[in-house]
Amino acid sequence: MAFVELAGITAGYVRDNPVLKGFHLEVGKGELLSLLGPSGCGKTTTLRTIAGFIIAQAGTVMIGGKDVTTVPPNKRNIGLVFQNYALFPHLTVFENVAYGLKRRKVERPEIRRRVADVLEMVSLTGLERRLPAQLSGGQRQRVALARSIVIEPDLLLLDEPLSNLDAKLRDEMRAELSRLQHQLNITMIYVTHDQIEALSLSSKIVVMNGGDIEQIGTPEEIYENPATPFVARFMGFDNRLVGTVTASSDSGVVVRSGESEFNCCRTRGEGLQTGDEVYLFFRPRDAVFSLEATENTLPVTVNYTNYHGSTTLYAASSGDQSIAVVMPGKPTDLSSYTKVHIPADRLIVERRPNHE
Repeated sequence: MAFVELAGITAGYVRDNPVLKGFHLEVGKGELLSLLGPSGCGKTTTLRTIAGFIIAQAGTVMIGGKDVTTVPPNKRNIGLVFQNYALFPHLTVFENVAYGLKRRKVERPEIRRRVADVLEMVSLTGLERRLPAQLSGGQRQRVALARSIVIEPDLLLLDEPLSNLDAKLRDEMRAELSRLQHQLNITMIYVTHDQIEALSLSSKIVVMNGGDIEQIGTPEEIYENPATPFVARFMGFDNRLVGTVTASSDSGVVVRSGESEFNCCRTRGEGLQTGDEVYLFFRPRDAVFSLEATENTLPVTVNYTNYHGSTTLYAASSGDQSIAVVMPGKPTDLSSYTKVHIPADRLIVERRPNHE
């Protein structure tokens, strides 16, 4: 039985225009599930409905086997970590973390013990008397996290908690969150638009688009085997070629795109046949420049380069189709390399929607 279950949920900020319509989601106990998708896809609406800040117009919200659809947020025993920390600026670190326990009328000795334990857990021992303004961004986020877990919640909800941090701090906090999740074995639901965060933290990822679920799977399944064109593009398959199936077999298909033919062994959509219109998706890191017209090569013209430090992005074109190639190291003169090779096992074939 799922620990968190949304069944037939219709919910949103405007009654006549709900974001979620007949929405279903299950989260297992002890899972760290990420809701991943672009702005406006419904992930925060889903989180706020679970928290009780949005009351569903239809459907039920179950947590730990209990129907909490109409239960107020403060009665759901849920910990919340927000993007903007939401700390009380006039309270010290100790007072911020102890706030929830005081509201629950926990005895003072127990408050001191639990606050001390959780501050040690998030590496904030010694900062108890500081105000939020005297802390770094990473320390403030740790206070917000400590305040949420000190109440020993049944469920921890995190709404883009690392988006205000710089790159180095985000890496550190991702590691911290992963460590705490394993240490506490608490069920977490994590909202993010950052693929790296979702892949590195989650036991399961839900990719959302337009209030619907595009795909649910493990990080490896989502990254390696996107189920729809939307998921493929969102997970880094930024290159898309338009083509036509010229041959089909049990081992894959052959697709013609422009003057090039590609053998492809990763297909989506049952029963692709000769003549079907398809997309070819591949990641910029999976393409390599080539001097010769070998199998699975595409003629290209390099238009410009963009140096990223450890890698360089080469922006190229093939006819009216744009191609991106990422290679390690600094920019190199590739004027003599007029072709790009994409291995058969790095191409994903998707049937083109009928309306396109």
